[in-house]
Amino acid sequence: MNTNLYLAYLTIAFFTIISPGAAILLAINNGLYYDLKAVFLQALANIIGLFILSLIAMIGISAVLLISSKFLFILKTIGALYLMYLGLKQILNKNTKIFLEKDNLYNAYKKVQVFRKGFLIAITNPKPILFFSAIFPLFLDKSKGMVLQFFIMTFSFMLISLCSLMMYGFLAKTARTWFLKESTLKLFYKISGFLFILMGIAMLYLKV
Repeated sequence: MNTNLYLAYLTIAFFTIISPGAAILLAINNGLYYDLKAVFLQALANIIGLFILSLIAMIGISAVLLISSKFLFILKTIGALYLMYLGLKQILNKNTKIFLEKDNLYNAYKKVQVFRKGFLIAITNPKPILFFSAIFPLFLDKSKGMVLQFFIMTFSFMLISLCSLMMYGFLAKTARTWFLKESTLKLFYKISGFLFILMGIAMLYLKV
């Protein structure tokens, strides 16, 4: 696949993944109250869910791409608007307090429950569903094999997601006071928000 297109995809995927959402809040919770093994179990369940979502989206996308090239223009517009929406939502986000489960620190946990919760959050999360449906197909090269591109892009997304969740869990465990500061979250929201808006604008000029 085209290297420049792939790098653009990685950039958008990276900032989409690291923006705070249900999976990240759960990783923070597991890092604070349990241990990194719990974070890893959740992250593993999360990427399995992401693979299923990507596979479902890809099956539908492959059929549509063969029928209409105009559909790509619609997807590009939806994808760009979605990124700008995420950006505006981040900038206006006033939720600077993370609400955590009321368990004792480092309490014992059931591995099955941690895994199940991580999987259910991933499979029902609207963020990856919209990403795989509206943004993912814009970076596919129709002149090359779809299957190989699917695995490269999906596994790249899964790897970034795994690393992201582990990073948040590690930060929550080792830098608890700094990580939960309102000023830190406010700055993160604003920076990531502006980046999302810029990526959305750039996507409007993406040739498909």
